[in-house]
Amino acid sequence: MARSRERRETQQVWEEGMIRTTIALATLVLAAAPAAVQWQPTSPECIAGAAPGGGFDLTCRLTGRMLNELGIVAAPMRTTNMPGGIGAVAMNHIQAQRRADPNVVVAVSTGSWLNFAQGKFGRWTENDVCWVGAIGADFGVIVVRKDSPFRTLGDLVAALKANPASVPMGAGGTVGSQDWMKAALIARAAGVNPRAMRYVAYEGGGQAMAALLGGHIQVFPGDASEVKGQLAAGEVRVLATLSPNRLPGPFAEVPTAKEQGVDVEWAIVRGLYMPPGAPEEAYRFWVEALRKLTAHPAWAAARDGQGLFAYDSLGADFTALAKERVEMMRALSREMGLIQ
Repeated sequence: MARSRERRETQQVWEEGMIRTTIALATLVLAAAPAAVQWQPTSPECIAGAAPGGGFDLTCRLTGRMLNELGIVAAPMRTTNMPGGIGAVAMNHIQAQRRADPNVVVAVSTGSWLNFAQGKFGRWTENDVCWVGAIGADFGVIVVRKDSPFRTLGDLVAALKANPASVPMGAGGTVGSQDWMKAALIARAAGVNPRAMRYVAYEGGGQAMAALLGGHIQVFPGDASEVKGQLAAGEVRVLATLSPNRLPGPFAEVPTAKEQGVDVEWAIVRGLYMPPGAPEEAYRFWVEALRKLTAHPAWAAARDGQGLFAYDSLGADFTALAKERVEMMRALSREMGLIQ
């Protein structure tokens, strides 16, 4: 009987010990779980690969401001402008100095995909970054000053047909960039060799708009979001939007190129990428940050206020989209004689 009681006491001690061990392990797991879920960048930064005022700058400042205002990113998020090659300097900076930085994201657009397609990022390809997601979409526009003799897209097409070199055009990026491509597609529709255009390259849409308002160029093939403020203020005239349908707000009275008999469309997807060596937890954080941002009711008003339109693509979906679009841009660039 004594031995039986001793065995029961031993069993009880063992069971109590197991219970304490289980509780301790559970406590450790619960303590560790929030740390994994709650990872936050300590010094969040968005790099805009062009001068202030253009689409990259808008992407960074709008996204950073809203991520902070909505409490999705706790630490103040700064925007760093890094002009040069419409994103090439930023790309080299990321690859050479920030390959594993979890704090940094970089603004990207359809123009970046075009640069990848044409090899303008050197040895870096669409497979050398982590694609985070889209924040919205934009559409190309053909813009002139408010006192321009061109009152319709037809007027511009006629001038290009008569003498393509007589119409100085300028935008962000060199020959082959997405803004050049918009002008080239208009020229091609007019039956003109795009290489015959008189084109001036600027570092981003902000500089190009300043050149237009200053009279240095006559036509700016830009983006709707970049010119919305000047259009609302009556400083410019938009000859056409390169969208499938008319755009809302101040663009409501602007006909599309297709409405005017010119079959040209150009959509600009705006989003973010990360360095290729960023930790997985950081990548997941930024993807989820954009998911929360784009799903928040306050985001739609902020996005619309900057002339952007809803475009949902995140993580794996955005990665697939980016690579698909780069291939499409390669085909278009070959057609334009820009690459072999």
